[in-house]
Amino acid sequence: MSPRANRSGAKRCVVAYATRERQYLWCVELPADATIADALTAARRAAERESAELDAALWDTAPVGVFGEPRERDARCEDGERIELYRPLRADPRARRRERVAHARRKRAKGG
Repeated sequence: MSPRANRSGAKRCVVAYATRERQYLWCVELPADATIADALTAARRAAERESAELDAALWDTAPVGVFGEPRERDARCEDGERIELYRPLRADPRARRRERVAHARRKRAKGG
């Protein structure tokens, strides 16, 4: 735990979510024993105060991580961490790659 968290008995985290159009960042202050779920609850309240129009299901079902590493919602968060909500992919990147390769091969086989 950081010195700041020890002195105040609280910790600060940033909860992040990005759409194609914009990035949302909410700074939240949490008790020392807070979990990722607690941080998401605090960020959700902040988002509602800001009238951020986000899908309500996002807060309960979206995968989460810390600095790009997947985590469970019941994991404890540490002072200064960036908790990220991940939006669903529009398409599986591996499937899209296979489609592009297959398309290129068909195009080459036709001579064009």
